[in-house]
Amino acid sequence: MIGLLQRVSDAQVEINKRVVGEIGIGLLVLVGVEKGDTEAKVERLLERLLGYRVFPDEADKMNLSLCDIKGGLLLVPQFTLAAETQKGMRAGFSSAAVPEEGRRLFDLLVQQAHVKHAQVAEGVFGADMQVSLTNDGPVTFWLQS
Repeated sequence: MIGLLQRVSDAQVEINKRVVGEIGIGLLVLVGVEKGDTEAKVERLLERLLGYRVFPDEADKMNLSLCDIKGGLLLVPQFTLAAETQKGMRAGFSSAAVPEEGRRLFDLLVQQAHVKHAQVAEGVFGADMQVSLTNDGPVTFWLQS
């Protein structure tokens, strides 16, 4: 399971010009589900997202986590993160989970996030979404579980 996290001062997801999810200060996470991903990988990714230290402390060092700052978490499904891009001029997607499994694991991630964190918003699996954000730093990390 892949999580491309971006530290943001704000972010939102729109579908058909309607905002379906938004946060202020926090993390926007683009989520890719790969073949072979499991519930255990969902749990591990969420643990890392909530605890990964990307926010500055009083000395301006990245020592604080999303939980520490009580920031927002915006989870957005993005199957293209699982693309094979090593060869050719067009991405392949044979390593991505089939849509039904991708949806199931993404929904599980969202459900568990709502249980473990106060501010959670999400995009819609399979929808044509417009994502906007203000990347703070910029700070972006690729996490895999």
